[in-house]
Amino acid sequence: MANSNLTNAKNAKNDEFYTQYQDIEKEINAYLDFNPDVFRGKTILMPCDDPEWSNFTKFFAQNFERLGLKKLISTSYAQESKKFKEGTQISLFEKNAPQFDEVKSVKNGKIFTLTGDKSGDGKIDVNDLEWTYLQGDGDFKSPEIKKLRDEADIIITNPPFSLFRDFLAWIIEASKQFVIIGNMNAITYKEVFPLIKDNKAWLGNGFNAGNAFFATPFAKEYAEGVYNAETGLVKFRNVCWFTNIDHGKRHKALALMSVEENLKYSKHKELKGKDSYDIYDNYNAIEVPFTDAIPSDYDGVMGVPISFLDKYSPEQFEILGITDRENVSGLRTKLYTLENASNYGDLNRRAAIKVDNVLISTYARLLIKHKKS
Repeated sequence: MANSNLTNAKNAKNDEFYTQYQDIEKEINAYLDFNPDVFRGKTILMPCDDPEWSNFTKFFAQNFERLGLKKLISTSYAQESKKFKEGTQISLFEKNAPQFDEVKSVKNGKIFTLTGDKSGDGKIDVNDLEWTYLQGDGDFKSPEIKKLRDEADIIITNPPFSLFRDFLAWIIEASKQFVIIGNMNAITYKEVFPLIKDNKAWLGNGFNAGNAFFATPFAKEYAEGVYNAETGLVKFRNVCWFTNIDHGKRHKALALMSVEENLKYSKHKELKGKDSYDIYDNYNAIEVPFTDAIPSDYDGVMGVPISFLDKYSPEQFEILGITDRENVSGLRTKLYTLENASNYGDLNRRAAIKVDNVLISTYARLLIKHKKS
């Protein structure tokens, strides 16, 4: 259900998802635990972020001194440029400010900056944020926001789901560090997977128990089990943090059983009691349908779920490729035609397993192998 809802949100360009403060705090603390000075002396840019509604700027403003930041910048989209305009209204925060401009409040984005104690109360926090209108609408691809990107050291935000590919490419173009939220399926994108394979990007620490909760003005449109009437939030399980900043979880080795132990004791009925793991018909690799079923003593190539990346340690495993889309792995051993199967297109896009002499396409799989000690 979460997958289909996120897809629908993307197709409809419903990008109004607001991250919970505690989720931001949990993620950022993971980087601090690994390196207490990771943000010290840095300029952080949060595009696509409006502190009137979002928690990203609030969190970093409240923790400006603790993190040792040099400068905090956040920019927001103009109301007129947003995909969904229903129910939007000018906040009292903006309307009561001396720089308020009724025309610019609709047509221009806003920029918020924080560099020090402006209120004179002896501390640096959200009350010291200064803001003005941008010259443009706040589009991150505009020269105005690109200039801010080039000034920054780290980009941190929850970008619009519908623009994730373009947004990540925009960051990589400038060789910046980043911590951003995206759909886990983005792992399979041709623009994203090479970064993961080459160890230029990886998953962050993650949401609590894998559950990401967001506020959205469209919460009630989601199905039961996704929308929580008590909290007013929507819950997604296939959303994750993408980053190129190191954290401790990334270096924690995954505890595994041997091939024999998995086939004998696995909690998964798909494996327990079998004679062996399935072997792909079009890849020289075995099918491992669950991350906790990766055998510790198999030296060959294994196809694992993309969710494996949440447990991936570069010291323990090597990522060789992926059985999806343009097949950048280069490990495919055959191509199917209509003579092989009517669904040969699906079979060529993914790995295939032969079940009772019928070829079955799997979900997208990462192709990995153990690293030699």
